[in-house]
Amino acid sequence: MNLTIRIGGTVIIMERFDPVEYLRLVEQYQVTHTQLVPTMFSRMLKMPEADRTRFDLSSLEIAVHAAAPCPVQVKEQMIEWWGPIIHEYYGATEGLGFTACDSEEWLAHKGSVGKVMLGDLHILDDEMNELPMGKPGTIWFKTATPFEYHNDPGKTAESTSPDGTMTTVGDVGYVDEDNFLYLTDRKTFMIISGGVNIYPQETEDLLITHPKVADAAVIGVPNEDLGEEVKAIVQPMPDVEANDELTEELLAFCRDHLSRQKVPRSIDYRDELPRLPTGKLYKRKLRDEFWSDGNQKIV
Repeated sequence: MNLTIRIGGTVIIMERFDPVEYLRLVEQYQVTHTQLVPTMFSRMLKMPEADRTRFDLSSLEIAVHAAAPCPVQVKEQMIEWWGPIIHEYYGATEGLGFTACDSEEWLAHKGSVGKVMLGDLHILDDEMNELPMGKPGTIWFKTATPFEYHNDPGKTAESTSPDGTMTTVGDVGYVDEDNFLYLTDRKTFMIISGGVNIYPQETEDLLITHPKVADAAVIGVPNEDLGEEVKAIVQPMPDVEANDELTEELLAFCRDHLSRQKVPRSIDYRDELPRLPTGKLYKRKLRDEFWSDGNQKIV
C-alpha cells in the first residue's frame, strides 16, 4: 500500500468487507491490483448471479491472496470467474521464509500455497527428524540471522530448534516432488479425541463451501470420555435461519464427505466469527468459551 501511494497510485481501503461494495469499487476506480483472503472469495462466490455479473472487473490484472489456506473448490471457482490472475503466497509474519505461486502453477499443484522462493525449508517430526516427501510434519525454516520474539523468551524457546539454527511458527505441512508446499493446519489447532489426532482445516474447508454457510470455524471442546470432541461454529448466510434443521443438513453434508472422526459432534451459530485484521480466525476467543482454565495455547 505504501509503495503504491509513493509512486502516485490510488489505494482503496474498505473498513469492512462487503462483497457487492467491493465489486462496485473495483469498477468505479478501475482497480488493477487487489489483495484478499479466502473468506472474501467465498462470500463473493455466494452472491446472486445478478450481483456477480453486473460489475465490470476487466481492469483487474492481479489478485493476491494469503493469510489462510484457500479451499480448493473456492479457488477453482475464482480462477474460472476472474481468469488466471490469482496469485497466492505464504510467509510467516516473523519473516522466516516465503512461498508463492501463480494461477497456472496452482492449477498444476492444487491445494498448494506455492513453491519455496526464500528460506531453507524443512519438514520435521516431533523428534526433529526430517520427514520424507509428501509426509506432513512441522514446518521449520533455517534462520539466516538470529531470531527472537520481543520480550518473550518462552515463545522464542518453543519456536527454536534445540541447536538454535531453525525456527517455526507451528504450521504443519508437506512438500511435493516439485518443491511446492501444502499446509495441513496449525499444530496448535490439532484436536486430540480419543487418542486420534484431528486437524480441523479439512472440515472448515468443506463447511465454507456449503451454500448456507458464510463462515466456519472448527475447534476441539472438552469431552469427559474422549478428552476433546470436534465442534463447528458457523456463521450462516444472511437469509438463513440457524436452527436444528440447518444443523442436521450441515452434519449430513459433513458425513457425506469426511471420515467419521472429522465430522463435528455439534454445531453452534454466531452472527459473525472473530477474525484478525489479516483475515485469520481468532480461534482463541472461540475456544475460551468452552475451556475454563485459559491455558490453551492457541491463536
